[in-house]
Amino acid sequence: MNLVTYECEDHVATITLNRPEARNAINGAMRQDLNAAWDRFRAEEDAWVGILMAEGDVFCAGADLKDSAGAVGTFPGTFWEKPTINSFESGMELFKPTIAAVHGPCVGYGLTGLLFCDFVIASTDAVFRFPEVTLGVPTIVGAIRLPQRVGWAAAMELLLTGEPISAQRALEIGLVWKLVEPDALAQTARDWARTLTKAAPLAQRATKEVAWRSADMSWIDAVRFGETMRKVAAATEDVAEGLQAWREQRPPQWRGR
Repeated sequence: MNLVTYECEDHVATITLNRPEARNAINGAMRQDLNAAWDRFRAEEDAWVGILMAEGDVFCAGADLKDSAGAVGTFPGTFWEKPTINSFESGMELFKPTIAAVHGPCVGYGLTGLLFCDFVIASTDAVFRFPEVTLGVPTIVGAIRLPQRVGWAAAMELLLTGEPISAQRALEIGLVWKLVEPDALAQTARDWARTLTKAAPLAQRATKEVAWRSADMSWIDAVRFGETMRKVAAATEDVAEGLQAWREQRPPQWRGR
């Protein structure tokens, strides 16, 4: 059985955690499979939008504590070359739109992965938790990313107590973008993914990259970078198609080129 499945249809790639018998706890093999799935999504030209989902009643129970490779990872390169790992949940550069569709408990490693998704759609039964401090260890990547996502005090609420928060609380602090009933979760995520595929994929990626990189730039550097991206995008086939479709008053046929 594949620990992580990958499917792509109509420009939407669905990556599914598939270890329900272990509450989708991430062991070494599953971590490798998940990283490979995100690598495939990033590289596959026909995949424009990604959805992260999970089988079973638990979205992710965190790292499998019985397998240290699930918590730390065993990957090529020394510590100095890769102080953590070059994977999605620890900072892989991925500028295609991403959606997480979350149900049930989402813990530790699973919650860290959500912080790199653009949109988190959660069912009302979802629960979110960083339990590391209750085990005597610090949260690292979550501590880096969560304050940027939800603000300082709300981040510390999760990080320093190790206590769970409800889906409603996650919505209030901005961790969750949209809250739905459990039976509507998958369809809501797919519908939103289809909406995203209506826009020019290269323009989306350029826009997301500008938003991502400019956060750490001065105003002048950010504008210069943005204008450079605009010039690069102007040379694509999609720009010509977008303008032609506008003139002809028809929907554009994007090619991602």
